Amino acid sequence: MKTFKKTTKPTLKTYFFTGVLVTAPVAITLYVAWKLITYIDTKVTAFIPAQYNPNELLPYGIPGLGVILLLIFFTLIGMLTANYVGQAFVKLGYRLINHMPLISGLYNAIRKIFETLIGNGQNKAFRQPVLLEYPRKGLWTIAFVTGPVFQPIEKKIKTKLLAVYVPTTPNPTSGFFLYVPETDVMKLDISVEEALKLIISIGIINPPNRKKRIEKNKKKSV
Repeated sequence: MKTFKKTTKPTLKTYFFTGVLVTAPVAITLYVAWKLITYIDTKVTAFIPAQYNPNELLPYGIPGLGVILLLIFFTLIGMLTANYVGQAFVKLGYRLINHMPLISGLYNAIRKIFETLIGNGQNKAFRQPVLLEYPRKGLWTIAFVTGPVFQPIEKKIKTKLLAVYVPTTPNPTSGFFLYVPETDVMKLDISVEEALKLIISIGIINPPNRKKRIEKNKKKSV
């Protein structure tokens, strides 16, 4: 006796939601990118005199002109500060700021953050993805080891600690900074980028199996 498998035919509802899933991420990404470019354009081009502004001279505006000018500006600043004369002016500026009571503390804190986040690779904001029981026992979350522990704190606690950052999802730029006993932390065998993808996607995008990936690369190399 023959048995027939029941197959479900696609319906208009299925086609509709498939279309939404395909187009929505692309549309939202393009919309946010366009809004960001437009915002930068309006802020940057406002500093250009009307007689030199291409948007005023041409019958139509140039999308992304502000972004291009901003990139050129930062690149030129970097080139100027790379030589001896530029470094001398930068050091002079640092000295002036450091003599300002309130501004010096704020400036140095912001400068340290930017150097850590987008530095030349010597300092990394997130060094190691770890697994941590948080906010209570039985609940686990991904965190990042951020740096060495402030020694007076470790001496006071009398326990080997790790400085960790627990990000929120889907926005990892906000979160909580904690000193955690090293014994309460488990290191994850994934990269920082893979851990961030997992957090931003609220657990939807899982990192590939490292063992399978290593075996696959070995087969390709043979």
